[in-house]
Amino acid sequence: RMRASFRVNLDLGDGTFANDHETQLRIIEVVRACRPRLVLANALADRHPDHGRAAALTAEACFYAGLRKIVTHWDGERQEAHRPGQVIHYIQDYFREPDFVVDITEVMDEKIEGVKAFKSQFHDPDSDEPQTPLSGEEFFPFLYARAREYGRPAGYTFAEGFEHSRRFGVRDLLRLD
Repeated sequence: RMRASFRVNLDLGDGTFANDHETQLRIIEVVRACRPRLVLANALADRHPDHGRAAALTAEACFYAGLRKIVTHWDGERQEAHRPGQVIHYIQDYFREPDFVVDITEVMDEKIEGVKAFKSQFHDPDSDEPQTPLSGEEFFPFLYARAREYGRPAGYTFAEGFEHSRRFGVRDLLRLD
């Protein structure tokens, strides 16, 4: 379960943000304020060009957040450097071979409900908006099928696929499923 206790929207715009110093600083401030061990970011490449650009932006900002010479402030206070231990990229629309999968069998329905919270993007039979790959009736069955596809080789009913942009290690081989 996500158990998210907050959400920050930097309102970077759809199709208009850049991976530049100013935008990186906005993410660095949030990373330093929250001090996460793990950051989940967009797919490394996907149907929507923003997804890959956001993946690179987030990974770079997380690295830069660990550099002491980059100065940021939060609530008027100078922030200390903090680099998350890992940035992991979830797979979105395009099929990508995952580097690893996580069993989501027990929370699959919760995942779908979470996705449906962004209802303006999905199927609405009363909508006059143009049809998109997300707004068709087949989108949610597709999500279930993709989760089954990722889960089956690992012995799970449903799994979420992830990629990493840099190698990470495992401290205890015996704790792997």
